[in-house]
Amino acid sequence: MEITSKQFKHCDLLTVKGRVDSATSPKLSEALDAIVNEGRFKIAIDMTGLEYMSSAGFRALISAQRNCKRYNRGEVVLACVPANINSALELAGFTTLFRIFPDVTAAVGNL
Repeated sequence: MEITSKQFKHCDLLTVKGRVDSATSPKLSEALDAIVNEGRFKIAIDMTGLEYMSSAGFRALISAQRNCKRYNRGEVVLACVPANINSALELAGFTTLFRIFPDVTAAVGNL
């Protein structure tokens, strides 16, 4: 798994590539927590290069969403979600917890 982060004036963009599973999800959690711990609560996640995400990865996303939405400070939005991961999100009932955008520009623009 590869994670890159880019900071903008009003939000952060996290690009995740590869596979997120129980072995790599702590790295995703650390990247999300690092942004939140710096006092930035608007995060867009670009999933263009994501091949697979397990329930451990979904837990990392939900934890970050909970931290960002606390006290209405911000939120986590998802961009370019691959069909297989979107299906898993729908199956788990998580699509109501995240705003999902077709491209990164729309995701960043709506934060």
